[in-house]
Amino acid sequence: MTALITGATEGIGRAFALALAAESHTVTAVARTERHLRALMTELGPGGSDGEHDYLVADLAIPDGVRTVAAALTAAPYDLLINNAGLACPGPFADTPLDQVLPALRLNCEAVVDLAHAFLATARHGAALVNVASTLAFVPQPGQAVYSATKAFVASFSEALWYEPRPRGVYVMALCPGPTSTRPGLHADLPAALVLTPEAVVAVALTALRRRRRPTVVPGRANAFLAAVSRYLPRTTSLSLLADRPGPIAAQGPV
Repeated sequence: MTALITGATEGIGRAFALALAAESHTVTAVARTERHLRALMTELGPGGSDGEHDYLVADLAIPDGVRTVAAALTAAPYDLLINNAGLACPGPFADTPLDQVLPALRLNCEAVVDLAHAFLATARHGAALVNVASTLAFVPQPGQAVYSATKAFVASFSEALWYEPRPRGVYVMALCPGPTSTRPGLHADLPAALVLTPEAVVAVALTALRRRRRPTVVPGRANAFLAAVSRYLPRTTSLSLLADRPGPIAAQGPV
């Protein structure tokens, strides 16, 4: 089994890479920094059942980086694509320079669409696509307006794609993690039941991948409950609650 993972050197992406390598998948890791990718290759070990692990240096916030990865996806069809790379630009929208906002749009939305298209165009029976969204897809967080909106796009896009390729035996998942402890002390002010490790998020995702039942997966019972309840809360209430947070309540790792 072959898997390509974007944003693979930290957080959820790194946890995916390690878990899949442990299950004998052959991993292609994508990130911006080659030294981090080389370090990850050392951690992954000699290779999976389909050959040696490999990496691609690519910045998915720019067209050349997206073209590099899309070409790899079409050159040799993969069994699994994990669109994990993401970028947050915290702060009031009107005070944030556009040159910080637009790369987040390109990475969180355009790159996801481009790579999903390249993958699904050649996906074989049994292949799977995981697009990493966020619980902020259901309730946007003031101070994270662009990030929340992009994750709502990813979740909606993925749910529609879950239905479309099913007759071909191809599965698509919107993975919507809540607060994730990608570094020590992050989200220390939140209830422990809400905060998962990247490894816990990935364990839930891999279980759902094996079952292939649902289009949307929210790791953690507390997060799944809150995501469901948010549909019935007055919008003003949920926005006010999230506006009191000093930082993003759910965001994944860097490119």
